[in-house]
Amino acid sequence: MSIEEIEKEIIGEFELFGDEWEGKYEHLIDLGKSLPLIDPKHKTEDKTIKGCQSKVWLHSEFREGKVFYTADSDAIITKGLVGLIVRVLSGHTADEILEAKMEFIDKIGLKDHLSPTRANGLISMIKQMKLDALALKK
Repeated sequence: MSIEEIEKEIIGEFELFGDEWEGKYEHLIDLGKSLPLIDPKHKTEDKTIKGCQSKVWLHSEFREGKVFYTADSDAIITKGLVGLIVRVLSGHTADEILEAKMEFIDKIGLKDHLSPTRANGLISMIKQMKLDALALKK
């Protein structure tokens, strides 16, 4: 499934809740629970994402021409946010990740409903994942 197809799928999921943000937050928390967890050996300071208020660990690896991410966070909403981004970007080529526009974030209204610190953290997560993809590009 392409990045754009995954984004459309996520937009559809969030549209089911209409304007009701309590349900959207619960869905976000559920997404965090389904996040492929990072191996504890990668939960080190050098794997934390700078710019996040909460602790977020991200591990990136290159397999069979694609970049795969695992992550974790010590905060449930933040874990959902990183889970959302991992779902969209993981398993794609470095070029696909670097070209991803991530427009679904605006379309589901996420930026408007996050605190400024969480919104900055989300931007930092995407930036770090794209930097990792660039570094792993072969």
